[in-house]
Amino acid sequence: MATTTQTSANAQRLIKGDRLMFSSSDDNVMSKQIQATHAPDDREVDVRPLLHLIEDIFKRATPTTEAIVVPGIQAHAEALENKTNQASSVNVPEVLAYLIDQLACELSCKCSGSGDAHTIAISILNMLTNYSWDAKLVLVLSACAVNFGEFWLLAHNCTTNQLAKSVAILRKIPELLERTSMLKPRFDTINNLVKVMVDVTKCIVEFRELPPQYITTEVTALSTALTLIPVAVYWTIRGVVACASQIAGLTGLEHIVSTTESWELSSLAHKVGNMQSHLAAQLSTCYKHIEERKQMEAFQNLHRLMEMIHIDNLKVLKALIYQKDDLLPLFDGVTKRRVSIDVLRRKYVLLLISDVDISQEEVAILEQINNEARQHEVVWLPILDSNAPWTGDRQKHFDNLQASMPWYSVHHPSLIEPAVVKYIKEVWNFRKKAILVVIDPQGRISSLNALHMMWIWGGTAFPFTSAREEALWKDETWKLDLLVDSIDPLINKWISEEKYICLYGGEDMEWIRKFTNAASVVAQATGISLELVYVGKSNPKERVRRNTVAISTEKLSYCWQDIAPVWFFWVRIESMWQSKMQLGRTVETDPIMKEIMSILSFDASEGGWALLSRGSAEMTKEKGSTFLTCFSEYEQWKGQVQQKGLVAAINDHLKKLHSPHHCSRLVLPGTAGRIPDRVVCAECGRSMEKFVMYQCCDE
Repeated sequence: MATTTQTSANAQRLIKGDRLMFSSSDDNVMSKQIQATHAPDDREVDVRPLLHLIEDIFKRATPTTEAIVVPGIQAHAEALENKTNQASSVNVPEVLAYLIDQLACELSCKCSGSGDAHTIAISILNMLTNYSWDAKLVLVLSACAVNFGEFWLLAHNCTTNQLAKSVAILRKIPELLERTSMLKPRFDTINNLVKVMVDVTKCIVEFRELPPQYITTEVTALSTALTLIPVAVYWTIRGVVACASQIAGLTGLEHIVSTTESWELSSLAHKVGNMQSHLAAQLSTCYKHIEERKQMEAFQNLHRLMEMIHIDNLKVLKALIYQKDDLLPLFDGVTKRRVSIDVLRRKYVLLLISDVDISQEEVAILEQINNEARQHEVVWLPILDSNAPWTGDRQKHFDNLQASMPWYSVHHPSLIEPAVVKYIKEVWNFRKKAILVVIDPQGRISSLNALHMMWIWGGTAFPFTSAREEALWKDETWKLDLLVDSIDPLINKWISEEKYICLYGGEDMEWIRKFTNAASVVAQATGISLELVYVGKSNPKERVRRNTVAISTEKLSYCWQDIAPVWFFWVRIESMWQSKMQLGRTVETDPIMKEIMSILSFDASEGGWALLSRGSAEMTKEKGSTFLTCFSEYEQWKGQVQQKGLVAAINDHLKKLHSPHHCSRLVLPGTAGRIPDRVVCAECGRSMEKFVMYQCCDE
């Protein structure tokens, strides 16, 4: 009984150690004492395999109540595991195996004697003078795992293996198994300490493995961690010493844990845990710094790659889409199968770059245009919003959208590297609105955004170069054909028949009723056949849908039942503005641009607007209130119709009604291209004041 009492006293003394000494002394004294044991040489230790073994041992040895009461459960569970466990293939060098054995003996002997914990920890550090901090810790933890594992190996197998049973009797382990409920608090405290020791060791090993080409001690997080690591190693070794003393104490005849003893273990676990948390925070900052450096390097490499001359486009496409060869990165929208980037070799590739909220109207119209010209391949590159979490609903939305596209797309947005996203945003000026970057068969950028050319001219714009864009504009004049193009074959038929056609837009349903009624009255009075077409508003919303239903129900005019043509009508006008801006045109020098900006300013106004045309080229346009007044004053200008023609007579009267002093508002598609510093009013020629407006797509 005296021997048992002495063992318990030694265990408590080891746990307490020189707690009082360090609680009141200067931390620098202890730090210097720890540093004095450290004189590493060039020897290298591959600590990862040892760390795998340590984790494997503690995972299997860490006791549970069930495993202690019925040890066969543990053996049965392990028998079901994969026999090719990673830890089983580790080969420990002979010199390290010898050192670990020495350390295990040191722990077994001194932790059962009268030495204090601090002295033992410093002694162990002196045995490991020539090793790096991470190696010291892994070697000591390996020794702890040996003692810990051997003890629990006997405990787990003493009821099923006679050899284990005989040795266990000599170690008094069967008596321990009879007191599981009493010992549970001690097991829980030890297990918690073991866990934090393993965690802090893994953290310190990760610091050692940080790539020096991407991070130096000039980074505050790393320098802070390097200052803390020696102290963290010391206190973790103190934790190992405490565990060793507990294992030694478990073989005694008395297994009662005092409150002080339990508090000391918990306090030690808390201290090491706090150090681990602080180191983990610094490690996270280091990883963030490394990732930023890697992405900057990748960004610069991509920049250089884009400026190089290539024999084909594959190198460029791989850099943008997926650089590795371990999987098929593209999804074929036709076959619904994954394919290699090689399918794009030496072809014109149109990269459709957008977020995952690209509209179905946009996809539908692009599909229609793309089917008319197969001189190229389209690839969708979805760019994720880094601030929006990737949820199950987002994944489902992406899958549905991808399935609806009849061209290639990146299999998953996560395949696109952050450096590529940065390049697309900063160099190609992608914000939110979709762009279409054209890469020719040699990997050269033909256009940074050919989407506006696609919307205006479709496949006729191939190969989407600036020279082609200039040539196409030379053949264009301001006429109704340019506005409506092939959106609606019926309107094209009316144009060819030289019919009077009136396009009108806006969301004010009261104005729409008054205007269509007034227009019908004028048409009846003049004896003409007038076709009224409602074109809604840019970025059509629910109100435009409701207006369309009302117009159809009340038979006020012709309108598109589907919202897609409305969207396409306006996106073509915006595209014309982008194209002209990209070519450096201004209102003062380009008549078409002046007309485009007038339509855009009409759309930006609160009221409606109208454009009247006969055939293709004879046109007049004005804001809705002015046009309604003009129709209401038909008696004043009807005498001019026979002499000038209806369109000219209306145009002259509109000029009389037009106020010389007025304010115009112009809303430009700000995320689709560059915004000029100076824009002049298409009506009066004055410089317009610039404001910033943020508008949600929902009403």
